Amino acid sequence: MTKLSFGAHPFLLGFEQLERLVERTAKSSGEGYPPFNIEATADNAYRITLAVAGFREEDLAITVEDRQLVVRGRQPEETQDRVFLHRGIAARAFQRSFVLADGVEVAGASMDHGLLHIDLKRSVPDAVVQTIRIGRG
Repeated sequence: MTKLSFGAHPFLLGFEQLERLVERTAKSSGEGYPPFNIEATADNAYRITLAVAGFREEDLAITVEDRQLVVRGRQPEETQDRVFLHRGIAARAFQRSFVLADGVEVAGASMDHGLLHIDLKRSVPDAVVQTIRIGRG
């Protein structure tokens, strides 16, 4: 059986990294915590909302690393001894990743009622028509 490579197709020039991007996306899709929503808020605008109840703003970090949006959360260690009869509220550290397309940038982030909102915008490049002069070899 032959493995099909996206970059090997003759009409997809310059897309050699697409296969690596798909593999990275597949690896990060197995995460289940924290739950999240992705919505289109306008043309070329998106919002990712993560349920981060119990986390404070200073417990969260949002970075963009190589076209990958990474959200990390880590709560400080509890200093007091508490005895839980039932512990159903997750208080574990997490890392959630989202692969961003070219031209998609983070416009801002905010917290509201235990929800972390990350707004994204896609910059649409101007259409450029370029005429190539044919020279003599």
